[in-house]
Amino acid sequence: MSVTTKLATRRRVLQGMLAGSAVSVGLPLLDAFLNDNGTALAATGAPLPTRFGTWYWVCGLCPGRWEPKEVGTGYQLPELLKSFEPVKAQVSILSGMKYNLDGNALRPHWSGARACSAGEVFDDAPSIDTLVGDVIGQNARFRSLEVSATKGQGAATSASSYLNSLSRRNATLVNPSEMSPVALYTRIFGPEFRDPNAADFKPDPRTMVHKSVLSATQEPREALVKQLGAADRARLDEYFTSLRELEHRVALQLEKPAPLASCTIPNVPADIPQTTSDVELTEANHGLFVDLLIHALACDQTRVINIYFTGGELRRSGDTDSHHIHTHEEPMDAKLGYQAQVAWYEERIVQNLARMVKAFQSVKEGDGTLLDHSLLFAFSECGLAKAHALENMPMFLAGRANGRVKSGMHIAAKGDPVTRVGLTIQQVMGLPASSWGSGSMQTTRTITDLVI
Repeated sequence: MSVTTKLATRRRVLQGMLAGSAVSVGLPLLDAFLNDNGTALAATGAPLPTRFGTWYWVCGLCPGRWEPKEVGTGYQLPELLKSFEPVKAQVSILSGMKYNLDGNALRPHWSGARACSAGEVFDDAPSIDTLVGDVIGQNARFRSLEVSATKGQGAATSASSYLNSLSRRNATLVNPSEMSPVALYTRIFGPEFRDPNAADFKPDPRTMVHKSVLSATQEPREALVKQLGAADRARLDEYFTSLRELEHRVALQLEKPAPLASCTIPNVPADIPQTTSDVELTEANHGLFVDLLIHALACDQTRVINIYFTGGELRRSGDTDSHHIHTHEEPMDAKLGYQAQVAWYEERIVQNLARMVKAFQSVKEGDGTLLDHSLLFAFSECGLAKAHALENMPMFLAGRANGRVKSGMHIAAKGDPVTRVGLTIQQVMGLPASSWGSGSMQTTRTITDLVI
């Protein structure tokens, strides 16, 4: 057996021991795992895996500020989407999509979310990520990974949240989102974490983070490096350096802050549930989650991810009201033609989406990037949040799904059902779906301009 074949057939995981318990570090797709063209796995000839992800935010985008005037590929980015400039060729903009309630009662901030993620407003339908995961994620260590960058309803004291997640099998089987990057780190690196002397032992994430799984896998890492060529050694060094930096960033979340002389302890406030999130904290959590999820995807620990960026609770420093409150209470600026404070939040949301896409694009993988081998679906639950409107709901697709999807396009749907997007995604990802949705939103039409 050649060195290349031997490496290609392994699970691409380095095992180690940390405090007497098993930990693991996944490896990226090195050249040694691939064929000479970098287009398939050397051991089996199978193509590089295709990944899928969703990215969700609440309160939409102001109509007229995010839709390009031109269609196809030759469009100019509108002011609100200027953050997309570095990744414009990798992102497709879908405007003009809508959802009909068909006489069902509107559930604000939920009907639209279900329409986009499940094709209908009823709670029992499976979300699109679970359908895709059943096809592409069966052999992965995690069928899917869910995270929430913001502390939303009922999530202030919990490590995970069912409310901050759209991923579900049905009304009762919901995949909760991890609320803590430390908790996600522990899941990825310590699935077999067990103390042989205590049946009910649960790993302390502080131990894992501070002692470092990289240190625990030093010997197998050194042995692996000796088998690799110069290009793979350089890439692996870059990868482990990045992972070490990520461990350090996660570890900082566990450190006690330095004392401040001007800091005093206030009186205990009324017992009001914490349902808001500072913008900067949310962005910092989101950055950590994206890096961890990229690691999990690049190392084939999972092929499906779901990111719940915000449920509308974002709060600007010094602002007494949240993004959601502003969408309903801030008047339209007569000169601007839109809500100025709401626009500030929308710009931050778009910036974070663009950063995530750029992060996927930065990961080299075979003959392309992780983004080239992924399809990311970003959407919100309404168009104009002030009216909970289900018209012109902002939707974006990023990545090329291993060459199955065109990117860098603006599709102007002019009132087409949002379910066309979900059906297109399912067929692109290999599902035998010929229709999707319910009632007047049931469709058999994909967005053919996007499909290769």
